[in-house]
Amino acid sequence: MAAAARHSTLDFLLSAPADCNAILKGLQPVFQEQGMTETIHNWEDHGYLATYINKNGSFSNLRIYPHGLVLVDLQSHSDDMKGRDEIDHLLNKIEEKMKELFHSGIKRVKRLPAIVRGEAIDRYWPTADGRLVEYDIDEVVYDEESPYQNIKILHSKQFGNILILSGDVNLAESDLAYTQAIMGSGKVDYTGKEVLILGGGDGGILYEIVKLKPKMVTMVEIDQMVIDGCKKYMRKTCGDVLDNLKGECYQVLIEDCVPVLKRYAKEGRMFDYVINDLTAVPISTSPEEDSTWEFLRLILDLSMKVLKHDGKYFTQGNCINLTEALTLYEEQLGRLYCPVEFSKETVCVPSYMELWVFYTIWKTRTKV
Repeated sequence: MAAAARHSTLDFLLSAPADCNAILKGLQPVFQEQGMTETIHNWEDHGYLATYINKNGSFSNLRIYPHGLVLVDLQSHSDDMKGRDEIDHLLNKIEEKMKELFHSGIKRVKRLPAIVRGEAIDRYWPTADGRLVEYDIDEVVYDEESPYQNIKILHSKQFGNILILSGDVNLAESDLAYTQAIMGSGKVDYTGKEVLILGGGDGGILYEIVKLKPKMVTMVEIDQMVIDGCKKYMRKTCGDVLDNLKGECYQVLIEDCVPVLKRYAKEGRMFDYVINDLTAVPISTSPEEDSTWEFLRLILDLSMKVLKHDGKYFTQGNCINLTEALTLYEEQLGRLYCPVEFSKETVCVPSYMELWVFYTIWKTRTKV
């Protein structure tokens, strides 16, 4: 297998406008010492771009902006320690030369860890609000394509095994806080209660509720392959509850939850608690155009139809920074077939590396 590409960066923010020509002339010898071939582009009033190419295929871009920003990008395919040391040496020489040229005229120097691209193990996953996170992934445990989604379980040194569905981090073995929050954060008595879980294929919610002696828990999960992967590789989360689709106080239905909800509503089946673990609130802020918003409204309406009058509906929202999307979700709650009220809380879910909002929704009590 070919070595992955490593992309290293080094940034300088100067405290005054840059003398682009002086910087270029000052740094040229550093690159020339490496035997790199130089190409220079000069734009009037827009600075310089110098590209340096090595015989081994590695290259560096030096971008000098007149307002005082100097950027170095270095890409190489060498993955051995010798290659890494050579890159570090080059970056160190550039930094030393810049400090020699400007002394105290450098406002900030920033060198980020190298981004590794094209590696067999993908360590980079975005947060819900679009920030890039590098996880300490060291193993691909499970990687399958189901009829519904791509299913990955990756091992993290910090968080244990992490379930990732179609590129979205869903749950890690470290994330009991998520499960507890979507169950009501310990404020709910499940003893002798009827519970409906929508989704939840990782088994975490089912495993925790079964411990609380409910009358019956029905979990509806469309993707058997999620269950198959999790019961083998996420056992710290699901225990043994996914080993069998039926237990003393639970059943797992491998079905689409929409027809199941419609059937239960028609039969008059009612639940004390409905837990929606299907999807987060969409990031899109066009609820009339996004099919995920339409799906969320459908699930909400159907869930209210099978929720007892004094029952509660629990669901995740999204990252706390997505205020517009969360506000739109709360507006959707005012459009249901019956009036509802809600509360919300914010919880730190370890593997998400961001604060996450959870909702508790209930039917408005009619005053007698």
